[in-house]
Amino acid sequence: MSGKSTKELHEVACEVLEGLKERLGTGAALNARERMAIPMQEMPTQDKVLRRSNMNEVSLGFSAEQAQVEALRCLQCKNAPCVQGCPVKIDIPAFLHAAGEGRFDDSVEIIRNSSLLPAVCGRVCPQESQCQEVCTLGKALKSVDLAVGIGRVERFVADLQRESGKQMPPTVKAATGKKVAVIGSGPAAITAAADIRREGHDVTIFEAFHKPGGVLVYGIPEFRLPKAIVQQEIDILEAMGVKIETNFVVGRTRKLQDLLDKDGFNAVFIGSGAGLPKFMEIEGENLVGVFSANEYLTRSNLMRAFDTAHAHTPIYKSRRVAVFGGGNVAMDAARTAVRLGAEEVYLVYRRTEKEMPARLEEVHHAREEGVVFHLLQSARRIIGDENGRVRAVECIRYELGEPDTTGRRSPVEVEGSAFELEVDTVIVAIGNDSNPLISKTTEGLKVDSRGRIVVDERCQTSIQGVYAGGDIVLGAATVILAMGEGRRAAAAINAQLATEG
Repeated sequence: MSGKSTKELHEVACEVLEGLKERLGTGAALNARERMAIPMQEMPTQDKVLRRSNMNEVSLGFSAEQAQVEALRCLQCKNAPCVQGCPVKIDIPAFLHAAGEGRFDDSVEIIRNSSLLPAVCGRVCPQESQCQEVCTLGKALKSVDLAVGIGRVERFVADLQRESGKQMPPTVKAATGKKVAVIGSGPAAITAAADIRREGHDVTIFEAFHKPGGVLVYGIPEFRLPKAIVQQEIDILEAMGVKIETNFVVGRTRKLQDLLDKDGFNAVFIGSGAGLPKFMEIEGENLVGVFSANEYLTRSNLMRAFDTAHAHTPIYKSRRVAVFGGGNVAMDAARTAVRLGAEEVYLVYRRTEKEMPARLEEVHHAREEGVVFHLLQSARRIIGDENGRVRAVECIRYELGEPDTTGRRSPVEVEGSAFELEVDTVIVAIGNDSNPLISKTTEGLKVDSRGRIVVDERCQTSIQGVYAGGDIVLGAATVILAMGEGRRAAAAINAQLATEG
């Protein structure tokens, strides 16, 4: 990244457009060589020092000129591998073509034909491992970093529509008299609820927390995804006529089977996510100062504990923090700890940076913000002081051996490499399992050995009329993958209800 200011990046885009003005004015399409010569547009970001002490969004978004220039880089190739790389099959060449012509309203409407959450996906989806990974331009330039910035353009056109007040609820067909219950309110549930409601069915969302949004509000920090954006998408759902009941724990407040047998719902979609944190199962995990990333982030994000002047929920005061893990959740936890005032934050990961599943942008931002990476290391035990509080972590070093079942090289312990890392806080971010509450209170609901709900190709569970999708089926996955599951399940539910007359 060049480190240019927002103004400088905007001026570069304006110069590029000026250079293309005569060519674009003819109405003729740019050829592939001309598109490949257009420079990639860099995303403006908040100053790396200033952002360490605030929760404001880090990536500031494209200007209109940057969005248009970046969209013009799309080669408009006929086979469109980017569409196949997108879990919800957005017509990417079409929305980029519209944006390249400055038709931003048309561009976002093309996206909304497939995705209800473009402002969210433009911010948090791992485009570099999905649509941009297979981008023809990126392959031609031999780097995914030089692929078309699909997500950045998506974010711009979605933000422009939202900020201009032009975003309207999708059209809803005439009432059918059918009722569908949606459990959870994360990305899979939001997508399913919208698609089912469009067909005229009555939809009620049951959310366990006091605020809807699922992982979008409790898991992803404000500096990556402002909560006002999520709330606006929830407002759209409610404007469509979707009812939302919060503080409603299915399996405790009401059993799933009761929704069908006693409450008159014709179908149920389970999109409750994977919110049960995994721990390392080592000595010392019960000490004061050890947290799952789920708890740490939920306190900060959902309950806004970072706002100490107004929040009613406390959050642990830390000087030196060790975060264990290498995914986006680990990055979120580490970067949150920085903003909460920790003097030192260590990201401890047992492989190398190359094997990290976190987005490249998040890794880069974490390094910029001063997070110290301890690679090829992991914890053997957590050491407490005389008061039962974390004092240090005994770590061991690793070398990479043969690839494991995921294709990543397996870490092998280096003998005699143990050392102590002095910290007062440990955050465990090594993944989540499915909460077993629904499966344990629903007779006949089939789950696998990891507690994930088993579904068929139509997302239907072992119970007739009950469907599931998202992390409760996939395990912890991405927002866009969960949305794809929600869309597939909604199509199956709509088909079922249509045949029932």
